[in-house]
Amino acid sequence: MTDPFTNQTDTFTKLFDTYNWEETSKGIYAKTSADVELALSRSKRTLEDFKALISPAAAPYLEQMARLSQQLTRKRFGNVIQLYVPLYLSNECNNICTYCGFSFDNKVKRKTLSPMEIMQEVAVLKAMNYDHVLLVTGEANQSVHTDYFKKVLELIRPHFANISMEVQPLDVADYQELSPYGLHTVLVYQETYHRADYKKHHPKGKKSNFEYRLETPDRLGEAGIHKMGLGVLIGLEDWRTDSFFTALHLSYLEKKYWRSKYSLSFPRLRPFSGGLEPKVEMNDRELVQLICAYRLFNEELELSISTRETEIFRDHIVNFGITAMSAGSKTNPGGYAVAPESLEQFEISDERSPEIIAGMLRQKGYEPVWKDWEKYF
Repeated sequence: MTDPFTNQTDTFTKLFDTYNWEETSKGIYAKTSADVELALSRSKRTLEDFKALISPAAAPYLEQMARLSQQLTRKRFGNVIQLYVPLYLSNECNNICTYCGFSFDNKVKRKTLSPMEIMQEVAVLKAMNYDHVLLVTGEANQSVHTDYFKKVLELIRPHFANISMEVQPLDVADYQELSPYGLHTVLVYQETYHRADYKKHHPKGKKSNFEYRLETPDRLGEAGIHKMGLGVLIGLEDWRTDSFFTALHLSYLEKKYWRSKYSLSFPRLRPFSGGLEPKVEMNDRELVQLICAYRLFNEELELSISTRETEIFRDHIVNFGITAMSAGSKTNPGGYAVAPESLEQFEISDERSPEIIAGMLRQKGYEPVWKDWEKYF
């Protein structure tokens, strides 16, 4: 029998289509304290164990989960936290997304940075000590396309040891073209694995193609990209069910594209101009539970927390599984030097400077690392 995780001719869609959202959700909510205790007793945890760890039944075990998560993180990653910074290149976008400030139907001034403006931004980021940058754009193929990305990568490559990208999904050939220019990591968030709600939140534009986005990590794997970043936008749908499908996707990718590394982020829906209210609220304890569940499920996975979260939450969560965090972020093109008044994609919560964040980490016994921490091992 063919293993659906490793068949080279298939994509994740084939495996995904064998699952039913409602049945999966019921399975998560049916987990008991006995299931949680069994999951906690194992040294290697399955997807069924992950269901138990994200279920409501796991809430009373949060302290035990946090201790185990801290131990596993220190064992694998030591006492370092990687710091990175987003550099927004453009807010032009052809998609309508109900939750995003860059949405095509949001009538705001659009801007794509020129080479000179990019270097003005780079100068500010280098003054902050950053050596790891995340390039971000809206999805506008006419203005921010593969040739534009090549020029940007060529321009900034001498200034950063690690370059990541969060832009529109591309074809395999595009990723293969960009890789020699210094592209190290690509982040692509599914937003939600709920097909019907995905379509509701993405009614227009290339992003409305659920399957094309779902299969982007497959194309990254085929292109040999070093690292992939996954995640959902917490608040669009039931976070427990969405998180299970993220874990399923991760398991599939790790087995099929075993040469690549993987990271995961936890963006909770944040306000923007005329913003969307979350369908499902996730409180801070539940986010801690989710982060710890992922660490117990996968000891090798990099876990990142952004400035969407509050100062207090970020100060505490670094102890329980996080390996990377952003600091001093601006979510608009030119936000550091060129056009600080332009539209933000979303509001950040933790506005502290990178220097202050680094100081906080040192006080907690961590070493802030300004480039990809993998190179330190």
